[in-house]
Amino acid sequence: MNILYDVIVVGSGAGGSAMANALTRRNLNVLLVEKGDHLPADGSTLDPAVVIGEGRFKSREAWRDRTDRVVTPEEYFNVGGKTKWYGAALARFPADTFSADRSRGFRDWPFGGEALDPYYARAEEALGVMPFACEADLSRITRVLTLRGWRSEPLPMGLAANIGEHSDEATHFDGFASVANLKSDAQVRFLEPVRTSTNLRLITGHAVSRLIGAGAPAPRIVGVGLDDGRMYRARRVVLAAGALHSPRLLEQFLTDHQLSWLPAARNVGRNLKLHVLTAMLAVGIGPIADQLRKTQLLLNDETPNSSVQPLGFDAELLATLIPKFAPRFVARTMARRAYGFFLQTEDGSHPHNRIVAQSATGRLPQIDYDVQRLPAAESEHRVLVRRLFSALFRAGMLAFSKRIGIEGTAHACGTLVAGVHAADSVVDGYGRVHGLDGVVVSDGSVLPRISRVNPALTIYAFALRAADHLADELANARAASSMEVVS
Repeated sequence: MNILYDVIVVGSGAGGSAMANALTRRNLNVLLVEKGDHLPADGSTLDPAVVIGEGRFKSREAWRDRTDRVVTPEEYFNVGGKTKWYGAALARFPADTFSADRSRGFRDWPFGGEALDPYYARAEEALGVMPFACEADLSRITRVLTLRGWRSEPLPMGLAANIGEHSDEATHFDGFASVANLKSDAQVRFLEPVRTSTNLRLITGHAVSRLIGAGAPAPRIVGVGLDDGRMYRARRVVLAAGALHSPRLLEQFLTDHQLSWLPAARNVGRNLKLHVLTAMLAVGIGPIADQLRKTQLLLNDETPNSSVQPLGFDAELLATLIPKFAPRFVARTMARRAYGFFLQTEDGSHPHNRIVAQSATGRLPQIDYDVQRLPAAESEHRVLVRRLFSALFRAGMLAFSKRIGIEGTAHACGTLVAGVHAADSVVDGYGRVHGLDGVVVSDGSVLPRISRVNPALTIYAFALRAADHLADELANARAASSMEVVS
């Protein structure tokens, strides 16, 4: 192995970039490894024909579902991770998200929500989070909805204040990667400010293929091996490859080193959460002129664990959601009079909803997920869809909906879940794996709950908190070592 770093971070999404930023600013020597490359700046990441039609930037990695059907999750391997494509909606989790409700599969957190408050504030400042004015057409729709038991509140967004002056960016930020850096993604807001630091090195285009350990009987993780054979050592390794990929690396390590006896090992990959998701298209009689659209969060007391947010899709994009059997001129006409909505319900945790790493026999990795294991979430989501459909109808709009399946992994969380006890969790409140030294987790896989809103801001906040603790831990260890040498 060559070169000893203080910390190696695996993955450059929300958790990885926030971790790398914070550790670099604490003068630690950091290596950040990203499986993908930098995205092009030629405009192709804003082109619906390329992004949606070709799916050029999506992962082609095949998985199998619980019935052995081959599926391709909507994953992205590039610098900045999925935050380049999504991640603009940056709401805090409500306070009650940090407590348990076992009847719904809602787990407790290893700390109270107040522990994240200063890190939420740090993340919001770094990301430039702000509300945007509700545009005219959405305002008209929400006025009718509020008469039907709904309430509307501003959705905090990570977008440049002047994005409305750039129509192509304003109408293509949701599910697209900004060319002009008008979206507050992990690369732009956390990596770029420290990219010229001499104590940060970024390796792109190479995956971490394995974790490397030393010692027995419970080895300490001391480094990583890349897919090209290179190996690097570090005092700590941070897993931030995402909820589908970090557990696979850890599971492989535990298997290779015969560590299934560790209490936390049985929980690796379990408690996968995706949100229960539905996309809804509502068509009215008049043309829609709004640009951003995704400015408000819609809530209803009858579905307290759910939320609705408009899709940031213009007519060109909404036309792609209309079934192919409709003639394209009809689809385009409907889309010019349509608003898209994204409905999500917190699905809770179930140990059988899980990620299974590739087996020794060479079978594909598996997403074993069934929302029927969480009947309370499924029932609430059906109510959510019906209530919004009815309210939109009374607003003069005819709605069509489509459930998003397990391929929709934009909000995948929970597979290395944080908790107090190793018997029912994998990491502690600072992302340290129970019973295994040398490794920390800082991506969405640690989240015990994912609330009714998008998880990105909470992933940033958890990572910043974990980074502060890790930096202090390494500094204390170095000081103790120096004292021993002097004595």
